[in-house]
Amino acid sequence: MPDYHIYSICGVFAAVIACIAFNLMDLALAALIGLCLLTLIGAVTNADVLNAVLASEGALSLLFGGMVVARVLAPTGMFEHVGTRFLILTRGSGRRFLLLLTALVSVVCAILPNATAVILIAPILIRVCRELDVDFVGPLILTALLSNAAGLLTLVGDPATFLVGQAMGLSFMDYLRTVSLGGVLAIVVIIPLMPLLFPAVWKSRRDLPADLAPLPIKHKAFCALSLAALAVMVVLFLIGEAMPHPIVPPSAAIIGASLALLAIHTHKVEPVEAVLRDIDWKTLLFIFCMMCYVEIFTKTGLMSGLSRALHAGIGDDILLASFAMLGAVGLVSGYLANIPVVAASILLVKGYLVLLQMAPEEALGVGFTDWPAAAVPIFVAMMFGGTLGGNATLIGASSNLVAVGVCAAQGRPVRFVTFLRYGVPVTLCQLGMSAVYIWALSRLG
Repeated sequence: MPDYHIYSICGVFAAVIACIAFNLMDLALAALIGLCLLTLIGAVTNADVLNAVLASEGALSLLFGGMVVARVLAPTGMFEHVGTRFLILTRGSGRRFLLLLTALVSVVCAILPNATAVILIAPILIRVCRELDVDFVGPLILTALLSNAAGLLTLVGDPATFLVGQAMGLSFMDYLRTVSLGGVLAIVVIIPLMPLLFPAVWKSRRDLPADLAPLPIKHKAFCALSLAALAVMVVLFLIGEAMPHPIVPPSAAIIGASLALLAIHTHKVEPVEAVLRDIDWKTLLFIFCMMCYVEIFTKTGLMSGLSRALHAGIGDDILLASFAMLGAVGLVSGYLANIPVVAASILLVKGYLVLLQMAPEEALGVGFTDWPAAAVPIFVAMMFGGTLGGNATLIGASSNLVAVGVCAAQGRPVRFVTFLRYGVPVTLCQLGMSAVYIWALSRLG
């Protein structure tokens, strides 16, 4: 690749991030224009775009499937019903509300991708915030931060987590044994920060109406079918890969979405096109654009150069390399969306392990999973850095983008700097906890 292409790629990407950070342009539009400029000078080819499609299909399928199922449930009134029950449980206490929100997000993210969790929980949260007379922006940002941490609980909790788990060759149960405790700790770390980051909500107290009761569910038969579609998706997440014809999580998400759309078509509750129109296409498009940038960066040889630099600077000290990956990936994930950063970092780690002769040259290709146990900490460090580092900024993770999008749709747009005030302290504490967990994992290994 010519040097001017490499300089152009770096310059254009820096300009895209600047436009987003200073709120000069819609993030998806900025990413698209940057790709167009690189295409015009020949730095992006059709092959690059096709490679980005292949790299992102799993993560995007998980997000799309979850978005469809969540949207299909909207006409049932389930969100209002659950929201009222949730409000009753808070007893009017802001502190109790934040703690219950933590529990709710953790449970939902254990079975659904984190961006989907934000979509499901946002209507409930906004309803409760209005009843408690507190601003919903802070709790919505907290929901995104919690969902990113809770996304580490299972293999399907975060598309970035799925990418690393897939590269490691972890099954759903293997993941629970190896990584899930780290996800629990990442959630627990946030709780002591709540009174500092959300003091107005934490201290709030409201008297609730004595006759407060949830409204009945509408379209009960349709609601049952929609929930059945969600249940099928979750069951396939759990056992799909062990079936005679394995069904991977992205395929399970598409199956669940298809069943949900079939339910809404059969019951004529609303047109299928109305559901598809409400999907957060902008977030999906932005993530795909970021995957294209990763593909372009990979083509420049920068990733292989970083692998050699990691090997030259650290040598065969896997624990030190793990800490380096945790910090570096955590930092970059805040500005390049964690899904594409993780996709690129997998190539970097594979290259490093091949240089250490811990894996053959074939490991650089797709599908290799025969990694030695000693390699587990560096993969987990990359996973934690990508997932938790994405908490730092509003473009760092898909759930952040969804939460900010919901705020904007409710007339309360969130600025880049505003998100930083919440995201940076949480990220620093979580990455510190992750370093301890990775150290313990290396000792147990």
